Amino acid sequence: MNENAFQTIVLGGGCFWCVEAAFLEIRGVKSVLPGYAGGEMHNPTYHDVCTGQTGHAEVVKVSFDPKEVELNIILKLFFGMHDPTSLNRQGNDVGTQYRSIILYQDEAQKEIAESVMKEVDQGLPMKITTELSSLSTFYPAEENHHQYYANNLEKPYCMLVVSPKLNAFREKYRDKLVE
Repeated sequence: MNENAFQTIVLGGGCFWCVEAAFLEIRGVKSVLPGYAGGEMHNPTYHDVCTGQTGHAEVVKVSFDPKEVELNIILKLFFGMHDPTSLNRQGNDVGTQYRSIILYQDEAQKEIAESVMKEVDQGLPMKITTELSSLSTFYPAEENHHQYYANNLEKPYCMLVVSPKLNAFREKYRDKLVE
């Protein structure tokens, strides 16, 4: 298929290693690129973003085929893979760089995101804190962060944090995953 027919959306839901690992398993997702967005600093590095002083969040740029998976499904899966009610944290990862954020590229994406957010919010006991903003600039993360989980299965963070989250995601959304 022509890559121009793919759509992209930028999402942050905690550590980008976890979010990337989950999205790579969704049927219809063609690529997932970790990076930084939502802040003011130009060309931030991982170490810059980890300080919490850049305004950027750890995010992933998800490229997907809308004929295989619609944006509203992508967003519902996104909300299912992290806690959108937790402000500026996911588990032990704390700071604005770990905030829940959707960075849309056009008004159509914004409208779909607003609709899904409203639906998700009604089904949760606490209000969601997910930020919804227009994407200005996406900065790809350094190469060593690409497919981090797949390349670092033996690292403690992957074993203790990413694997349990990914296994729970797989169990919950088995019908949406690549076989």
